[in-house]
Amino acid sequence: MSLAARCRRLIADLGLTGDLYSVTPLGGGVASDIAVLNLDGQRICAKFALPKLKVEADWFAPVHRNRAEYEWLRFAGSVVPRAAPRLHGWSEAENGFAMEFLEGEDVTLWKKAMLRGDPVRGEAGRVGDVLGRIHAASTAPGFDAGAFRNREDFHSLRIEPYLLYTATHHPDLAERLTALAEALFASGAVLVHGDVTPKNILMRGAEPVLLDAECATMGDPAFDVAFCLNHLILKAVHVPGLRNDLLASVDTFWRSYAAHVSWEVADALETRVCALLPALMLARVDGKSPVEYLSEDARDLVRDVSRPLVINPPTDLARISEVLRENLS
Repeated sequence: MSLAARCRRLIADLGLTGDLYSVTPLGGGVASDIAVLNLDGQRICAKFALPKLKVEADWFAPVHRNRAEYEWLRFAGSVVPRAAPRLHGWSEAENGFAMEFLEGEDVTLWKKAMLRGDPVRGEAGRVGDVLGRIHAASTAPGFDAGAFRNREDFHSLRIEPYLLYTATHHPDLAERLTALAEALFASGAVLVHGDVTPKNILMRGAEPVLLDAECATMGDPAFDVAFCLNHLILKAVHVPGLRNDLLASVDTFWRSYAAHVSWEVADALETRVCALLPALMLARVDGKSPVEYLSEDARDLVRDVSRPLVINPPTDLARISEVLRENLS
């Protein structure tokens, strides 16, 4: 079935009224088909999970993850109302949902801003604050985790392609990477987003809006923190003009996030972040989804920096930033 036909079925199933004037596919993602719909002059976004992700390596994942994404967005919007798009409904028949399409002069994709070399204006601190609030709310009494009992999906989407696949390229690190993978799979303390990266974060003015939560599950909050900090570091490698500010943003993010950590000792969480972070750095050059913007020399640099940190990780993020400054100077 064509994407346009599926979108027509979706809006009919959701009971959205009006004439569908156009369906415009959106690119950039690897895990879903996404389109902008012009529904009687209102532009909304439709999203459907793909069974096979659009990457070079074979990477399959169940399409029912689309429901977990919808429920994460719904929950996040209830905690920090402007941190998620407004939702128009989810369709079980189509394994898809419709939501607000964010656009306008004040809406910027955080990844594009960094790659352009735009000045850093405290975005990391605001993202850390929002993520901390959402994580904390998911540990409160009465939180319904029923939609997020899907750790097998998280294994398919994150643990296998990022840690276990990378281990096949670095057999001397396989024991360490496998141990990290097993610890992640065993954890279920907090509702994690699973893909907190600048490519999934729009800045609406000064406010972050988090998108693409199809990896959402009950898991280790250290994953979300390390996943986002990893991209600040990789952008620091790639954009010399922002290097100092982006490395400083690692601390800014952590301090804003840690202010909300009430479910465990923040130092213990930071230790797990420090163990995961270099493994994820390595995964974004040798995993199933390598970042597209690094040169081969930059990839070699990331390998040279991350490998020793995988073997002997520090217990605080300040030390990781120090090692990066030493190697990037």
